[in-house]
Amino acid sequence: MEFTIDFVTVRRIVAQETAQARTDIAALGSLAAYRNSLQRHDRRLAEAPDAGALACKSGCAWCCHFSVDVRPVEVLNILEFMHEAFAADEQQRLRAEIEANARVLGPLDEDQRIRQTIRCPFLVDARCSIYAARPQTCRNYHATSSAGCQQSYEQPDNFDIAPEYAPLVYQSGAAHVDAFSRAMQDAGYDIAAYELNSALAEALAQPAVIGQRFEARLPVFGTIEGTDVPMEFLDLD
Repeated sequence: MEFTIDFVTVRRIVAQETAQARTDIAALGSLAAYRNSLQRHDRRLAEAPDAGALACKSGCAWCCHFSVDVRPVEVLNILEFMHEAFAADEQQRLRAEIEANARVLGPLDEDQRIRQTIRCPFLVDARCSIYAARPQTCRNYHATSSAGCQQSYEQPDNFDIAPEYAPLVYQSGAAHVDAFSRAMQDAGYDIAAYELNSALAEALAQPAVIGQRFEARLPVFGTIEGTDVPMEFLDLD
């Protein structure tokens, strides 16, 4: 699906989010800055002129079986949400499912993960149980027809399935994420992308170490490899 970039909107979002994120990171710390950024992220998606065209709704969960990448600050946010929102027995269940998924997805390369459908451990009764803390990738994944999502789920090896999405929602979300990521990078934080289950499994095994490495501006994970994600909406000509 081809689209025309709304340069005015994208540049405005990038400028505003970069400035606000830098201010929040310096004043509040990385995790609080990220949570503030999530609120702005959701508002920008909702305010996009074509947001009304989205087919996404509660109970539609095809996309919750696709591979998801997360950045370290998102992992720390999810860990804290798990601790605050779930009882001990539910945390144990989640940890077991996360570790089981990690054993499946961890050995795969990026191309192989794309072809693998696996249920997100946070999917409960076709709904996201960490919705408020869901990663930026999940926030930005949307469609104007659920038929394509279902087809992608049923045919993970079929890369000819044409996506149907709202261009302005996509641009608003991606520009926001790019800008926040640049602010985090400028502050020295690890912004590589890691497979969700593998990152959470390592973080759950040693949460204090992961948190310390993150705040020390070191590469966070020792047993898994991250990916540098291109920021397509920064420095547009």
